[in-house]
Amino acid sequence: MIMLTYGAAGVLLLLVILIASRTLFRRGWYAAAFFVLLVGGGFVLFGRGAYGLTLFVLIPVFLGGLASWAFHPATRWRAAGVGALAVLAALVAFLFAGRDGLICIAMAVPLAVPLGGLGGWLVYESRDSRRAARGGVAMLLLLPPAGVTWDVRAKPPVFVVRSTIEIAAPPQTVWKYVPAFSEIPEPQEWFFRAGLAYPKLTRMEGAGIGATRYCELSTGPVVESIEIWDEPRVLQFAVTETPPPMVELSPYGRIFPKHLHGYMISKEGRFELTPLANGHTLLAGTSWYQHGLWPAEYWRWWSDAIVHRVHLRVFNHIRGLAEGDFSRRPIANRPAGFNPAPRVAR
Repeated sequence: MIMLTYGAAGVLLLLVILIASRTLFRRGWYAAAFFVLLVGGGFVLFGRGAYGLTLFVLIPVFLGGLASWAFHPATRWRAAGVGALAVLAALVAFLFAGRDGLICIAMAVPLAVPLGGLGGWLVYESRDSRRAARGGVAMLLLLPPAGVTWDVRAKPPVFVVRSTIEIAAPPQTVWKYVPAFSEIPEPQEWFFRAGLAYPKLTRMEGAGIGATRYCELSTGPVVESIEIWDEPRVLQFAVTETPPPMVELSPYGRIFPKHLHGYMISKEGRFELTPLANGHTLLAGTSWYQHGLWPAEYWRWWSDAIVHRVHLRVFNHIRGLAEGDFSRRPIANRPAGFNPAPRVAR
């Protein structure tokens, strides 16, 4: 439906142009017909869940170029500005149409808006050259089939995020709070409070290899099957169920865009506990995950940052539990050379 909204925004833009200037009547109707084709393609892509290059790259470039062609700006910078504003208006319309939430729209802005500016600039540079215009038209005819083919066939890569924290307690103490831990206080970070899924607690059914671990997120449980149980060094698990990655922030309350289900998928996780010379433990956590959004590397910037902050929320809670537990032990029972000062997570 995001493509439908792009098209609707473009049609409204062109209707304004047609009313304002009768000299653009024929051009406006050509552009409107093009947007009708985009709407039909949008239904097909959205039905397939193809959040790919066609959606996030080609459509913004086309929309920016079409706006530049319709408005006929006087300079290249104005052309780029018109293209960028057209895409921004489409994203805002998409938000108020209730098709997606504020967080996802905000994450799309740094990608889509500059591409709209690029489309506007390209049309400006080619409009005074018939050869460049013919070449541009030929390229435009080839790009949509190529983009759709990529979107349908591309396999999402698996990304890896690793985070570490130093805990002022030995591995035997830290391990007690790795497989399962008590409820974490409600988050104060704005991004979690805005709707991103955050861990609340974990619980175990059984122990050892084959046991089931449940990590309760604010959006539902992550179900994990234990593959390695090497106490107190390594806990590794495969993820069998992943809940939605967020609750969308929308003017219309709860909305359920397709990308909330089956796109951000956790594949595997691993905890490693390494004893340090000062008696502390280096706790490392690694997550393997994938998402079905393209360009994959662009969306990875956001998803890696989110996964890392989820790690830190869990790590800081485990650190508090382990250090509190260990501090209650008699000093005589602590390792020689033990330094109680912990270090910051990274």
